Amino acid sequence: MPSVTWGVVQGKKEKLVNRVKICDYLKSLGIIPDELENLELPSTIEVMEERVMFLQKLGLTIDDINEYPLMLGCSMRKNMIPVFSYLEKIGIAKSKLGEFVKKYPQVLHASVVVELMPVVKFLRGLDVEKEDIGYVLMKYPELLGFKLEGTMSTSVAYLVSIGVSPRDIGPMVTQYPYFLGMRVGTMIKPLVDYLVSLGLPIKILARMLEKRVYILGYDLEETVKPNVDCLISFGIRREKLASVIAQYPQIIGLPLKAKMSSQLYFFNLKLKIDPDEFAQVVEKMPQVVSLNQHVIMKSVEFLLGRGIPSGDVAKMVVQCPQLIACRVELMKNSFYFFKSEMGRPIKELIEFPEYFTYSLESRIKPRYQRLQSKGIRCSMNWFLNCSDQRFEERLLGNYIESESSGPSFCIGGKLVLPGSEVVSDEEDESDDEVLYKRTVSL
Repeated sequence: MPSVTWGVVQGKKEKLVNRVKICDYLKSLGIIPDELENLELPSTIEVMEERVMFLQKLGLTIDDINEYPLMLGCSMRKNMIPVFSYLEKIGIAKSKLGEFVKKYPQVLHASVVVELMPVVKFLRGLDVEKEDIGYVLMKYPELLGFKLEGTMSTSVAYLVSIGVSPRDIGPMVTQYPYFLGMRVGTMIKPLVDYLVSLGLPIKILARMLEKRVYILGYDLEETVKPNVDCLISFGIRREKLASVIAQYPQIIGLPLKAKMSSQLYFFNLKLKIDPDEFAQVVEKMPQVVSLNQHVIMKSVEFLLGRGIPSGDVAKMVVQCPQLIACRVELMKNSFYFFKSEMGRPIKELIEFPEYFTYSLESRIKPRYQRLQSKGIRCSMNWFLNCSDQRFEERLLGNYIESESSGPSFCIGGKLVLPGSEVVSDEEDESDDEVLYKRTVSL
């Protein structure tokens, strides 16, 4: 009769033999089984074949499996099928499951009830739309491995504490879910503190993050600070840095030195705009650093074609850089009205190039017709550069108030609106809101 331990010993030997066979099978496919040494493998080659074929049907290659061979230790019925069924249920297309696993193979070890469902519930609690859950997780599948009480909660709490609206957290997650994985102390807060130190009001920064949350992904030491130094080196005044960033937040994350060098050379070559004037252009419209040079030349050539000397065109661009971003078709219509209906000399257009930035149908025509009906003769600046309410107040007045410049931004201070002492009560808004509406292009 065999001893009591005979079956146990025989079972261990069989397992060892099967393990060797499975490893040989994997090697024959090109899979390196070294990392599976301490992992429990299936009892037969057939089961392992089933796992490999299942993963390959999802779109994974042998190289993908070699990137994370531990996935072969996951049971199809206990791990793979329940996880994939849940991922499909929350909006990840079946055709995308293979790509999802490539990005985050650890999901195959997760418990649907204990680990996956609580994360999805957390995202829904942040007001991420149900139909966007799959999109968010496809962009950043690692979210499924985060602890709810950890980085995700603290990053949201900090952003709300600096003024980000809780209602905007959901859209922010949908746009850039990666901020949920950023540590407040080492990534988010240092960037926020630095931008505030440049003079950017915290309320404006909060509004920027609501619309452009991806700026949190810009590396402070490697990208943001060098870009700020670059702006200063190109002549941007320190007191204007906050205004520049508020208008074009992406500027702190661009390969800025190369872009500004290229644009400065272009402006100098084509428009004879010197470095100091180029700095003024960037201060007024920082988007110019990314503007296509072909687009710039379209509006410039239009102005030159209307008999405006190149020197005056350069002055117009420095005074109103938005000119170079205007659509030529609209400029043609506005110019035709200026010449045929208004009958004004070109000199006035050179002195007030902002004329081209106003809508012909909704502002220029109706206001000019009101002036004509009242027999009022005034500069274009006076009747165009104001709100509808202020325009009505001016028409009712028995005087023409002195013309004022546009809004200006002082570092660390409030937006100064010359002539604000005559603003009516209905136009009275907080300075931060005025800065946001007038200056920030979001």
